[in-house]
Amino acid sequence: QVQLVESGGGLVQPGGSLRLSCAASGFTLESYSIGWFRQAPGKEREGVSCIGRSYGRIYYADSVKGRFTISRDNAKNTVYLQMNSLKPEDTAVYYCAATSNYVGSYSWAHVTYPYWGQGTQVTVSS
Repeated sequence: QVQLVESGGGLVQPGGSLRLSCAASGFTLESYSIGWFRQAPGKEREGVSCIGRSYGRIYYADSVKGRFTISRDNAKNTVYLQMNSLKPEDTAVYYCAATSNYVGSYSWAHVTYPYWGQGTQVTVSS
């Protein structure tokens, strides 16, 4: 069974940091493009970041560029999202998703992702 499991969410004060993990089973993450998405109450789902398969080009939403870093550990079949300088507007449920598609700068947030995790809650509040 193909599964993605997110972990690492929690409550953090503004300016703090969290590292989210996306662990895959049933397939090899190395052969997939992996996206991070988030959805806040009353808001549409938003693409946060993506790391492409093979060449591994990286994409970020403008709202997180310079603060978040996506990375991959193929040996552990895990993708990470390091989140620094967190803001209250980063509060959301964060999901990871996988697609076998090769993605580009204009497509990464909108291509079909067949596989999704259950999400992990990130709350940024003082």
